[in-house]
Amino acid sequence: MDSIDKLLAELQTEYKEVQPQQQSKSATPKSFIPSSPKSSSFIDNLLAEVKADFAQEDAAIELKRQQELEQERIRQEQLKAKQLETLKVQAKEWLAKVDPLSSEGLWFERFAESYPSKLEAAIEYLRSNE
Repeated sequence: MDSIDKLLAELQTEYKEVQPQQQSKSATPKSFIPSSPKSSSFIDNLLAEVKADFAQEDAAIELKRQQELEQERIRQEQLKAKQLETLKVQAKEWLAKVDPLSSEGLWFERFAESYPSKLEAAIEYLRSNE
């Protein structure tokens, strides 16, 4: 957006510089036709339209970028949910196989005390052992 503002400022500066040069080149005051306020307002309006077009284009690009970021976030959440489901299945299988009286089973019982459920503890245990 700054580059657009800079470009517009440069155009306005050049336009203001060209007007006095054209006025000084005229041979007689009778042949001089002053630029009408309509002409400068037309240029101002044209510049405003160009600026608005660029702003609209920038907004569309930003919206597209935001949508892409949102889609990526959703995709990442879906991937995490799928991984969690896979871990749940593995944790259930591991819980079914672990001997509660083995050293691993006894250790796990103590480990699981700090979790709301044995399944959550098993998920965390398997996740940390990956």
